[in-house]
Amino acid sequence: MHHSDVLVIGAGPSGTAAASWLAQRGHSVTVVDRAVFPRFVIGESLLPVSMGHWEETGQLAALKAQNYAIKAGANFYRNGKMFDLAFGENYTQGWTWTWQVPRDHFDNVLAMEAQRLGARIHFGHEALRVDLEHGEGVELVTRHNGKEHHFTARFLIDSSGYGGTLAKLLDLHDVPAGNGRMALFAHVRESEEHRGKYADPMRISFEVLAQDLWFWSIPFSDGRTSLGFVGHHSHFDGPMGTGSGPTAMHRMLELPKAFSDRYQGVEFVHGPQVIREYTHYNQTLTGPRYVLTGNCAGFLDPVFSSGVAFATESGLLAAKLLDRQLKGEQVDWPNEYEAYIRQGADVFRSYIETWYNGDLQDVFFADDVEQSHKERIISVLAGYVWDRTNPYVSKHERAIPALAESLRLRDAERRKNLQRTT
Repeated sequence: MHHSDVLVIGAGPSGTAAASWLAQRGHSVTVVDRAVFPRFVIGESLLPVSMGHWEETGQLAALKAQNYAIKAGANFYRNGKMFDLAFGENYTQGWTWTWQVPRDHFDNVLAMEAQRLGARIHFGHEALRVDLEHGEGVELVTRHNGKEHHFTARFLIDSSGYGGTLAKLLDLHDVPAGNGRMALFAHVRESEEHRGKYADPMRISFEVLAQDLWFWSIPFSDGRTSLGFVGHHSHFDGPMGTGSGPTAMHRMLELPKAFSDRYQGVEFVHGPQVIREYTHYNQTLTGPRYVLTGNCAGFLDPVFSSGVAFATESGLLAAKLLDRQLKGEQVDWPNEYEAYIRQGADVFRSYIETWYNGDLQDVFFADDVEQSHKERIISVLAGYVWDRTNPYVSKHERAIPALAESLRLRDAERRKNLQRTT
């Protein structure tokens, strides 16, 4: 029997953020994870907002020592045009850079640092069943090396990611979006000599291939590069029907014009791998003696790298609220946690929807967009989706559609005036 104040399921960014923060405030924290680290996971492009979270949890110094590739922004390409999204142009005061990271290494550093800060982590433990009314606390039964282990605690944080441990064990209502999108991705290895042939080779980049199909290129400092395609499944039917995953990936790699020669004939060191219908949300984020954080609470879309940002924000917030509760305070979890997290998710969801319907793409690639508009948009895409002083947050449902329409009307008038003068 293992007992602690707090039991965390999942040793990813959300779980280790919560565990690190709580352990430093005198609470005994146990973390269990079904995987043995390091392990592969997708979600390699981070957002600046998470840097402040790791500063609070005490994990930032260890991350800085790893020499990860700096992400100061991203390049977006469409039909020969390029949009430079620079985090230094944020409207919201905050971090202006972050990293792009191989998650196997990165998550292992976070987990080791959480242990150094006082959390106990048990790897290779598969959750079997949970009892939320075990005396005055909870009990989780796991299986490790064929044997059952019993963990008890006063409170349970589920940060198990796509595994959705509590959603499965408690039959919580996890809702898929059903938007038909999928992702095909792989890791390749590039030599320094090969990378040196290209301008700004470490810049994270995205290319629009169709309104609802895009490509990512995320180079890591260890020589690996993450490549992927995201879009409606209909775009993949032809290549995926040609045979193996590598064959399909090579077929898809013929599409990006901005990277027409860089990734031709590359050798895969991981994958290719497919994830279908990845968008989901859980209707229940909190309950008696438990809270869901990170991807098991919900996942939107890879396009603006919001996954880890929501993981660290939700993990840290859950830890702060739980600290108060363990000290005897009354916490209004539905309002202080659930409503807050959903508010930020709603903002990001608006931007994702306008990306796929073309409005945000038209804004990105329009000429002469006022700097004030760019700064407010960049602030949102840096993860500062709770800054209500930003009108592109407080009016998120209309901000991008209205701007896109005004730019289209302006450009139409310009074309009309040009025709009159020729």
